[in-house]
Amino acid sequence: MTPHTLNKLDDKWLRITGISLLTVIGYFANYYNQQPLTGKLVASFLVSFLSIVLIWHVNRFLILHFRNRYPQKQLLPKRLFLTFLTGSIASNIIIRFMGAIRFWILFGDFTSYETSHQTARITLNKMTISLSLFGFDFVMAFTNFLFFQAIYEILFFIRESSLKEKQLRQAEQEREMLRAANLQSQLDALKQQVNPHFLFNSLNVLDSLIEDDPPQARVFLEELSTVYRYLLRSNEQDLIKLESELDFINSYYHLLKTRLGNGIQLNINISKQYQTYKIPPLTLQLLVENAFKHNIVLPDQPLVIDIVTDNEGHLMVQNNVQRKKVRVASNGVGLTNILSKYKVLNQVSPSIREDNGQFVVTLPLIEASV
Repeated sequence: MTPHTLNKLDDKWLRITGISLLTVIGYFANYYNQQPLTGKLVASFLVSFLSIVLIWHVNRFLILHFRNRYPQKQLLPKRLFLTFLTGSIASNIIIRFMGAIRFWILFGDFTSYETSHQTARITLNKMTISLSLFGFDFVMAFTNFLFFQAIYEILFFIRESSLKEKQLRQAEQEREMLRAANLQSQLDALKQQVNPHFLFNSLNVLDSLIEDDPPQARVFLEELSTVYRYLLRSNEQDLIKLESELDFINSYYHLLKTRLGNGIQLNINISKQYQTYKIPPLTLQLLVENAFKHNIVLPDQPLVIDIVTDNEGHLMVQNNVQRKKVRVASNGVGLTNILSKYKVLNQVSPSIREDNGQFVVTLPLIEASV
């Protein structure tokens, strides 16, 4: 909690309730049994009420002041000592000053006030115990300190807990909104990138298969349906199991294989222990598409794509580099989408490198509990 927040502490109803309660207690303790209720008693009661108001607000000011000045936990003893010291002195001064005024109202002079209040006494089991020294009431000071400090420490604790909870909720909402916005924009970009050309090419392949190989056309159509069903549903989840993504990429690869023949090869070697781990949906599709989009794909120059896991929980997608002579126009959506997804999900960022003629993307696998 910042000093600015403390200075604007909303304790209006606490002050109204506390001051009212102390006033009622003071009335019944000092004035209720005094009859008749004369003008002097009413004036004395009003002075007592003003004394309670002053003591409350002075102690409140000192508590806020030292809390703002020494907010660190290691300075708590110093803060409490200074609050006790200054609050005790201020409260004693107010009580003695207002007490003198009450004495004057009731008895008409100040001459005997100091003598009559030099020592405050409490009779307990017929014994008289001195509570004052040089006009300073230590018991009153300590009781006063405990009362106000306890009330405001509880109030601070409740307020700080409420603020932290509110800030956590707000931060979580902002993260969810950011994640939803990013994933949606990524999906939209992906659909714009994949759908037109891929669908056109796939339909051309399907058209030729219908005449040349009807059974193969049926299989191709089923795989095509699987691919697009997955594409359309992929925005329903932030993460998906690796085994589901692999099922999808096998269908996707079947379409590419039917279209490109021996020009493309896909090798998958995934450890069983990582099958239930998760990755963002469409990640593998983006990487496979990125590979055949930028490289030569011919039967005598096949593009070989390997999807494997290592012992450290990483998924590696790599392909041999044989770039097309004609540079392919690219807006960088594919790899950027993958990096953005991992960032939005607060995961370790994937690494991208080219080494010994291999283009390698290493993806951290996310445990199923996340």
